[in-house]
Amino acid sequence: MRFGGLTAVRSVDFTVNSGEIVGLIGPNGAGKTTFFNCLTGLYVPTEGTVAYQGKVLPPKPHLVTQAGIARTFQNIRLFANMTVLENVLVGRHTRTKEGLWSALLRGPGFRKAERESEARALELLEFVGLADKREHLARNLPYGEQRKLEIARALASEPGLLLLDEPTAGMNPQETRTTEELVFAIRDMGIAVLVIEHDMRFIFNLCDRVAVLVQGEKLIEGTSEVVQADERVIAAYLGEPFEGEPGAAEAAEVEAAEAGAAAADTAGTVATAKAAATATDTADATRAGTAEGEGEAAEAGAADVEAAGSADSTEGETQ
Repeated sequence: MRFGGLTAVRSVDFTVNSGEIVGLIGPNGAGKTTFFNCLTGLYVPTEGTVAYQGKVLPPKPHLVTQAGIARTFQNIRLFANMTVLENVLVGRHTRTKEGLWSALLRGPGFRKAERESEARALELLEFVGLADKREHLARNLPYGEQRKLEIARALASEPGLLLLDEPTAGMNPQETRTTEELVFAIRDMGIAVLVIEHDMRFIFNLCDRVAVLVQGEKLIEGTSEVVQADERVIAAYLGEPFEGEPGAAEAAEVEAAEAGAAAADTAGTVATAKAAATATDTADATRAGTAEGEGEAAEAGAADVEAAGSADSTEGETQ
């Protein structure tokens, strides 16, 4: 799958057996949700095909659902103004055979199919723990229960493969544990489950196998222990590991650099203090010089006045 010059997903394949849970992890932007969108017909692959159980899937979401693949979304996509029961009934549309005329005429066949769908929807609501809220509007449910409702709607299509895109995103630890138990119960029904998740504790506790997607390609697939110990996985999440531990020489070099920086800071402080003292002395000297000059000028002025007075007195006597 390409977006312009970027290859988002390339040659990714999975084997998920009935009653098995497989996790799909990877850094942000690795192509995980794009892979789900290609599988379910929301994206049309720019190259290659999407196949399930040996059959090529058409890029039409309703036909993919009819083939046996159902999914939930990273961002909840419920019909907010419909009731909880009605949301689950929407998921039954690929499993009923009634058409337009049957719906308009509402004959016996339509009524029978409607009763069967409603009974199955109620079973699923009981399964996820929402039976007592079947008449509530979906928008009024708490966040964790909206996640459960989305899973119930996906199960209503009776899938062979269930795709869960970050089912615990935004949940508190108690809600996460409840979701984990729900996924285990789905597995026990014989449904294959493929899970995208960023909560590593959740994914490693939940899954039989884990695959890592990096830059659109599958890097490794194996048990939780194998994946956690793989250096390529660590590098994908944390960057390339540091080669070798720092030794005594490196430590001494760092200490010397730190000591040099501290000495430079001290020298700078002393030089600044000396410069400030010099500036103060210069200012004092300038002020003293100015005062001395002013005093000498005043004395000279007084002498001139005295001389002028003496001259006037002499002139009077001569006359």
